[in-house]
Amino acid sequence: MTEQVQIQAQARQLMHSIIQRIATGPDLSKDISQEEARQAMYAITQGWIDPVQTAIFFIALRMKRETEAENKGVLSGIKDSSQIVITAVDEVVDIADPYNGYNRSLPASPFLPAVLAACGIPAVSHGMETVSPKFGVTHRQVLRAAGVSVDLSPQQAAERLTDEGWAYVDQKAFCPGLHDLTDFRRKMIKRSVITAVEVLVGPLRGKQKTHLVTGYVHKPYSAVYAYLARHSGFDSALLIRGVEGGVIPSLRQAGKCFYYHADEDLQEFDMQPGMLDIQQAVRAAQIPDNIPEALEATKDEVALAQDRESIAKAAAKTGIAALEGTAGPTRDGLIYTGALCLWHLKKQNNLQDAATQIRQVLDNGQARERLQ
Repeated sequence: MTEQVQIQAQARQLMHSIIQRIATGPDLSKDISQEEARQAMYAITQGWIDPVQTAIFFIALRMKRETEAENKGVLSGIKDSSQIVITAVDEVVDIADPYNGYNRSLPASPFLPAVLAACGIPAVSHGMETVSPKFGVTHRQVLRAAGVSVDLSPQQAAERLTDEGWAYVDQKAFCPGLHDLTDFRRKMIKRSVITAVEVLVGPLRGKQKTHLVTGYVHKPYSAVYAYLARHSGFDSALLIRGVEGGVIPSLRQAGKCFYYHADEDLQEFDMQPGMLDIQQAVRAAQIPDNIPEALEATKDEVALAQDRESIAKAAAKTGIAALEGTAGPTRDGLIYTGALCLWHLKKQNNLQDAATQIRQVLDNGQARERLQ
């Protein structure tokens, strides 16, 4: 038996043991260790585990509820399978939007890295075409519709980050073993631990520091993302309660974010759009009326893909217009989260001054220049 065959056999034996423990019902299921979760996830991404056992693993974890150690272990297993590049820049801001995208609004966040780059802050976003459970419109789709290359290797993305100040890198490029589970996740139907942890890999890192900016909907996830961000090695994190779980807060309601720097405790911050002179009647940019049944779950795959393409094109159009200074919800969304980023990174003393800087790079064309 070769060493590789032996390693795979051991991984399958471990999975057999794990399933025996985690899939025994609500009262008898037992937790597994962080190291066991890491080894199991790594084996899954290497294609060593039978798909049926893989599905049982994820569903059983969900049904008994994942522990902190299990979440950390799954994240570590994914990182072990990923190509992570240390870039030539000192600090990087990682914009981690949900990989399953948006289906109730036009996302503005795909253009946030270009805005931050215009402010002198190297930024990266990442994602994939779309994935379960939402199958929404993603950074990849919107940036592609805007004419941006979305198929760079991690090294090419790192070079673009150095040269242009921002980049997008796809999961297909930095973790192909996880990306290969896309169809499997569709068949599994329910959200798994992957959805929570995959955004925290951090495929492009700064030489000195890497800062996470991500979104959440339900308050308990702020603490989950905080300990996962620390575990993944992010030097700071800004966790924003955003529209559809993304990084841009509601433009018409009070909001909340959590943040930490280095070894400091997690802190909470309440905010209002009016603090940045944002006055909108909508939470986010609306999907155009000519796509009236966008992303309806009853549609077939072809129709859904056509809807996503139409929404992505609309988001690209409004995003480019916002970068050219056109007023509206997309521009205000970029101002809101851009200002939060500058404030969190201590580039400005308060949100008002941070918002002024974001407005300047939108209005003077610098953000638009960074896009291409």
